[in-house]
Amino acid sequence: MTDLGSSGQTDRRLECSTQERAYRAVMARIDRAAKQAGRSGADVRLLAVSKGQHAAAIEELCRLGQRDFGESYLQEALPKIARFGDKGLVWHFIGPMQTSKCRDVAAHFDWIHSLDRAAHADRLDRRRPAHLPPLQVCLQVKLSLEPRKSGVDPDQLLTLARHVDRLPRLRLRGLMAIPEASQDPTVQRAAYARLMALFCALRAAGHDLDTLSMGMSDDLEAAILEGSTLIRVGRALFGARKIG
Repeated sequence: MTDLGSSGQTDRRLECSTQERAYRAVMARIDRAAKQAGRSGADVRLLAVSKGQHAAAIEELCRLGQRDFGESYLQEALPKIARFGDKGLVWHFIGPMQTSKCRDVAAHFDWIHSLDRAAHADRLDRRRPAHLPPLQVCLQVKLSLEPRKSGVDPDQLLTLARHVDRLPRLRLRGLMAIPEASQDPTVQRAAYARLMALFCALRAAGHDLDTLSMGMSDDLEAAILEGSTLIRVGRALFGARKIG
């Protein structure tokens, strides 16, 4: 007779082993790219994009020391945040921002990487609970002409940054972008260099920024070489989505 329980435990152990190898491989890629850029791997924060993944996968990365997790879909994210409420995790909202999402994002997340308009900033500021620290904010910048891409236009970035800086329940930390996909490292680096230039311009204008959220599974090396301080990695850590 087949022992279904024992087989299931074996499958889970094998899956965890695979995920641990993936995590170590991503960390090694970060270290190599940072060294190539003359930086330390410790200067680059890994955001594990756990959208579409079961809680068990998050649990395994927690065991390995991962603390930052990114989610896009509230109906999926909120149960995860509640489940891991005692683990000291840091939750980042990385999905497209809509007015209907402001209340839950403000109440349950530590960071938002996709803020691109003043009206949403005002609503997040009003909805951020008084007992929580300010919501940490990266402004999403539109670097390409793709019509479906979200983000503030570069020529409107300074105006939006000034607006967010005046809101007491938000803390402006930096910029985020999702460039047009390319397999050419030169093209990848050029896009991230543009975001770095905007970041430096805001700092020169007096904004106290410390975070460049740029780089994903396929281009994290290019992003780190251009100064990324936070990379958002999903597929290289978890494989294909398991939910949705």
